[in-house]
Amino acid sequence: MLEHGGRLRKAAQQYGIAEGDWLDLSTGINPNGWPVPAVPDDIWQRLPQDDDELNAAAQAYYGTPHLLAVAGSQAAIQCLPMLRPPAQVALVAPSYTEHSHAWQRHSHQVISVAATDILQTGATAQVVIIVNPNNPTGKFFGLDELLRLHSQLAARGGWLVVDEAFMDATPEHSLASICPRPGLIVLRSLGKFFGLAGARVGFVLAEQAVLQPLAELLGPWPIAAPSRHVATLAMRDTAWQQATRKALLPASQRLADLLSAYILPPSGGSSLFQWIRCAGAAHIHHLLARQCILTRLYDAPHSVRFGLPCDEAQWVRLAEALGRIEQ
Repeated sequence: MLEHGGRLRKAAQQYGIAEGDWLDLSTGINPNGWPVPAVPDDIWQRLPQDDDELNAAAQAYYGTPHLLAVAGSQAAIQCLPMLRPPAQVALVAPSYTEHSHAWQRHSHQVISVAATDILQTGATAQVVIIVNPNNPTGKFFGLDELLRLHSQLAARGGWLVVDEAFMDATPEHSLASICPRPGLIVLRSLGKFFGLAGARVGFVLAEQAVLQPLAELLGPWPIAAPSRHVATLAMRDTAWQQATRKALLPASQRLADLLSAYILPPSGGSSLFQWIRCAGAAHIHHLLARQCILTRLYDAPHSVRFGLPCDEAQWVRLAEALGRIEQ
């Protein structure tokens, strides 16, 4: 099992600090997520139904009729490598490590490529995987350059897999509405922008030649009925979505400015996190953890990622902790 953010219980045990005392900035999940209402009792008592309103809500939200609901995009990440014979797979490094882990497990030849070079791999690789915006660097790939890469791959029977887990705040940069196209697979998740990571709801946007065998691999009832109910309501709440998009980008810039003020200028970021690459990343992570603030530490390259504080009290708490580090 690979390391991920949100391991609050592990941090509490490691540092001897109660879970309730921590400020968790390690996940990149919207700290002011969609306000979940009470789930009606009868929904808990019945099996999930594929013909409920979730697909229609998702089709309207993403602007495409061809999609498959999955138990978070992680479910698709683990299963997609089973749908192709062993191939050469190119991925950006650094990026979300579950992608390379999944393809390697199924005997594919995985090559790590710098973000500056990944767009040139379409002539040699059979599959190219890009997280857009990238996690943890925040690197954005433009629609035109991704479509050119896709054309190269599709002409050779290849795939372009684009993981848009952090795309919801900037939907104008998404490939969702142009799906389906042969050889194009887009992954989406409700965990980050909507703050619904615990619901485990994601979507695969692709042609039926991919969706059908993927559905068969996943089997019946991949998403619990309460999660389907909540996801449907969240995806239809356009007023909340618009307000949240307006709030996230200034908050992310505030975080970048705060970190820069304490001599930790970000090397990259997105609407939900800022990423600092530096040799002392482990030391920064440790000093903040001793002050009950959990960040996401990376070894390759040495770096640390900060998610957004939830409210003004948390902003003040982070600023004070950063001030103690500077001293």
